[in-house]
Amino acid sequence: MTEPDLNDISSYDYGIPPYLIAQNPSLRRDGARLMRLFKSSGATEHRSFSELPDILSPGDLLVMNDARVFKARVRGKKIPGGAAAEIFFLSPADGQNKWRALARPGRKLPPGSSVLLPDGTVLEITGSSPGGIRIVKCPDGVSPWDIFERSGSIPLPPYIKHTDAPDARYQTVYSNGEHNRSVAAPTAGLHFTHELLAKLRERGIETAFLTLDVGIGTFRPVKTDDIREHKMHSERCAMDETCANAVNAAKSEGRRTIAVGTTVVRTLESFADSSGMVTVGTRDTDIFIKPGYSFKVPDALITNFHLPRSTLLMLAAAFAGYQNTMNAYAEAVALRYRFFSFGDAMLME
Repeated sequence: MTEPDLNDISSYDYGIPPYLIAQNPSLRRDGARLMRLFKSSGATEHRSFSELPDILSPGDLLVMNDARVFKARVRGKKIPGGAAAEIFFLSPADGQNKWRALARPGRKLPPGSSVLLPDGTVLEITGSSPGGIRIVKCPDGVSPWDIFERSGSIPLPPYIKHTDAPDARYQTVYSNGEHNRSVAAPTAGLHFTHELLAKLRERGIETAFLTLDVGIGTFRPVKTDDIREHKMHSERCAMDETCANAVNAAKSEGRRTIAVGTTVVRTLESFADSSGMVTVGTRDTDIFIKPGYSFKVPDALITNFHLPRSTLLMLAAAFAGYQNTMNAYAEAVALRYRFFSFGDAMLME
């Protein structure tokens, strides 16, 4: 059997029936299924997420991303003409009240266009940058955040085409309102409830929080045949003293650090030195973790099932081993696990 070329994008393909792409979350957050994948052997075990306190060990440290999704998507009408238009705000740009954004339909919303929102606010498209990004100017004296609250909606991933889920189900229960800058949820954390977190702490399992503001790049596919040529999107991340102290204490004491989600892995690795100790700070990270990467901090990873050909799947394959990961995904499809943001979870340890 020919060994796969782990730099070839086709190595990260797998077949998934459309009906396994979850359009709604499980009835209870912690009611999702949980596949345990043991890195050393490739063996799997099938549990419920609610059993996590019994699965983990006292002294384990769970590190979570407390980013909160903001109402980044606004809809209105193009001026002139009145055609339907959508602006998907991404991040602040240089200049007062200017933001980087995506516009739909992009070809009909070039620089110089305007969009009228239902409340009468007019957004001006003043420029563009590579990757289809538009620069959108909000009216002088009007806070963009007021516009988001009045006219915006929580943006869901493009593969969720119909859902009955309220906006709150696309936020983690521990999301921090002060960290309201993410355009997508750190979805591995969607399975936690306040009650489950309390049970984990009662069992002696610690928690710590960092922040990575998930950007639009998380939805964008790798378009190069050789994954080494892919340019990773940059995202803002922050590590405070409380989290850094908790991670460094666990490392020094030989206790496990468990990353809740790929965003946490990327943040931990971005702040780590060669010995696995992390520092305090805020930075932009474009770290691309793929097979062959040597991890410095996390000992285990809780993550959802990711899209074919995605950088998130590559990170998972790097962490648990390529063949282990692809075998586990094939098993998940056969056992009808639910995939992607509203789907089931995996514990790689």
